[in-house]
Amino acid sequence: MIETPQSFVVREECEKAASQNGFRRVLGEEAGWRAFASTTAHGVIYLAAEGANGRWFLAVDHAGVVAELEPPSADVQGPGKARYAFATLRELYAALDRVYTLGISLPDAPLREFETRVANLPRTTEAERLVVQRIGQDIFRARLMDYWQGRCPLTGITDAALLRASHIVPWAECETDAERLDVHNGLLLSALWDAAFDRALVTFDDQGRPEFSPSLSEQARDELRWNSPISLTDEHRRRLARHRERARGPSHDAGP
Repeated sequence: MIETPQSFVVREECEKAASQNGFRRVLGEEAGWRAFASTTAHGVIYLAAEGANGRWFLAVDHAGVVAELEPPSADVQGPGKARYAFATLRELYAALDRVYTLGISLPDAPLREFETRVANLPRTTEAERLVVQRIGQDIFRARLMDYWQGRCPLTGITDAALLRASHIVPWAECETDAERLDVHNGLLLSALWDAAFDRALVTFDDQGRPEFSPSLSEQARDELRWNSPISLTDEHRRRLARHRERARGPSHDAGP
């Protein structure tokens, strides 16, 4: 049973957990749930506990975050759109870290950041427009790094210098800035995979498995090693359907 009201120990642990994971604004407490917000991540989170030595609970009100959060929801009454239970504070901290990284990248946080940063910048000349574009591309990369947790989902590579922000629908073909900056329009790929994906020499099916263009050599396919499929959302799949049209020729071969 959730502790109502929170004891001093539980309250302190909840505030510490929230603060260390980017949710530093304390909004108050109701029915044993303490609410927190962030100045950078969207949404409100709620923390509760059965007691200092019992389970810890997290509630999330951001629908986009809930849709992609991995822990199974808990059957407990409380605020938010979904609630989760954790046996230890370590598990709670790990979940909060993911909630924060999703909260700063979904759904339109990158767009808002971009609009704020370029609001007063001129766009008259080509050079000025390129400056604005570079700002957008830098924001897109930073938010993809957050969303994909700093690793290529195919290879597991985590060296930032070897990772590329790969647009599914190319930047120039996007009709709006919202589409250009949507993290569901991007994959964080290692440099070799990015080069192949950018040229439509490789694409991905709805299960996140590679599909190679007939024009890609056998040697190149052998060098494009991968460990596991990419975990995709429906938004990724919708855009990849368009990308597959570019990659598929008269015939295509699936990856291993």
